[in-house]
Amino acid sequence: MNVRTATAEFIGTAFLLLAVVGSGIMAQRLCGGNVGLALLVNALATGGALVALILAFGPVSGAHLNPVVTLAVAIRDKRWNNVLPYLLAQLLGALAGTALANLMFGLPAFTASHHVRSGAALIVSEFVATFGLLAVIWGCARSRPTATPYAVAAYIVGAYWFTPSTSFANPAVTIARSFTDTFAGIRPVDVPPFVVVQIVGALAATWLFAWFEKATAGNAVVPHSEAA
Repeated sequence: MNVRTATAEFIGTAFLLLAVVGSGIMAQRLCGGNVGLALLVNALATGGALVALILAFGPVSGAHLNPVVTLAVAIRDKRWNNVLPYLLAQLLGALAGTALANLMFGLPAFTASHHVRSGAALIVSEFVATFGLLAVIWGCARSRPTATPYAVAAYIVGAYWFTPSTSFANPAVTIARSFTDTFAGIRPVDVPPFVVVQIVGALAATWLFAWFEKATAGNAVVPHSEAA
């Protein structure tokens, strides 16, 4: 296990959850019950943080910050040695970031969420959100890797608004958000379906871009380096 890369994934994912949960709490408190404005604030804060985090931690660990990205990279590169350390670091980092965000706003470190996010529409939404995220990552990695941080952040900000689930698109984020009973939360019972379709969506996008790659065999392929 590479301690440096795992540590980068832990800290990066923790800060991602600080951005998601912390901005959600702040928006909830300051927007006077205007849910649309709160969602806009939450989306912009998350997108801004994502750019900074990917740029900061990308050179160390690739800045996956997301278990499905780690799995997709392992499948594409046929390298599995970092998968378990990355997954553990991402999950623990997400939980730490959620706890710290709650504590900073005077809330208990962990509280089970009561925010209902269930139903077929939201499940389909999470498939779409995660498929799109991996499509953006793979598309940029092949042609414009330096644009990946900005493209990923822009996609997430947009997906907050064009998906009814508000685009979790990340199993570690999904699990951690079940421990905050705030604007960003999700009921624990709603977590497993989200995680399953996130994995399926990521695998589908990875398969699609592998197929694209075969269709353009002979073209230079830029290796993945800065996925979010």
